[in-house]
Amino acid sequence: MTEEPSLSARELIEQLTPALSRRRRVQAVVALVAGLAGAVFAATLWWSEPGPLPGRTHVAFAVLTAFCLAWTGYGGWLLTRKVPLFAADRVVAAWLGLAASVTTTAGLAAVAVQRGTGLAPALAVGGLFVAAALALAVRAHHQRAALLRRMHELTGSATPD
Repeated sequence: MTEEPSLSARELIEQLTPALSRRRRVQAVVALVAGLAGAVFAATLWWSEPGPLPGRTHVAFAVLTAFCLAWTGYGGWLLTRKVPLFAADRVVAAWLGLAASVTTTAGLAAVAVQRGTGLAPALAVGGLFVAAALALAVRAHHQRAALLRRMHELTGSATPD
């Protein structure tokens, strides 16, 4: 005689521990440490300049520091998750990468136009990075949607939260 489990599929999913694999936790720690190190490095360079900086240099340092802090926040957020994320972490990382790529490309294009050195090379290189980041974002959204669809099939609920 076999006994049916008393837990529903939803309850079994909620009891999965740990929510992140060892590999994902290592990636989260790397994102947190690299982001923090990058932010400290950029801020230290910014504040230690001996003379006044042009406005666009202040903007560049601020943007670089902000993106590093965003990766730090992402790593910290990922480490604190205790529930299955259903690839939400990949979606967040993809959007961070896409935002950084688009912002950097726009900045490079602005510098190229201002200096008169040719817009095409800046847009070509930046466009490659934006295209790669966009492809990763689309892939992350598809993976998340597939996982949520599968969870819905198994549990009958619409969302993991």
